[in-house]
Amino acid sequence: MSGSGPGWALLLVGFIAANLPFFNERLLLVGPRRTPKGLGWRLLELLLLSGLTVGLGILIETRLGQRAPQGWEFYAAVLCLMLTFAFPGFVWRVLRRQPAGEAAS
Repeated sequence: MSGSGPGWALLLVGFIAANLPFFNERLLLVGPRRTPKGLGWRLLELLLLSGLTVGLGILIETRLGQRAPQGWEFYAAVLCLMLTFAFPGFVWRVLRRQPAGEAAS
C-alpha cells in the first residue's frame, strides 16, 4: 500500500479542520450557539483541531509502518501549516466587508 493516498487525505482533513472554527458559530463545534463568537474561541478551536489532526496522522503513520519520533520542529511546522490552511476561513469571517444588516464578529 502506498503512503501517498493517506497523506493526501490527511492534508484534506487538516484543511477542513483548520477552517471549521471560522464557518461554525458553536463553541467547540458542538456546544451552544454563540453569536458573535470571538477570535479567541476560534483560535482555541483551531489549536484543538490541530491536535486532533496530528493524532490522526500519528494513527495513520502507525498503521502504515514504523512511527518516526518527532521533535519540537515538527509541531512548529504543523502549527504553521494549520495557520496557513486557516487563512481562507479567517478572511471569510474576519477580514471581509460585512453587509449592512449583518452583525460584525
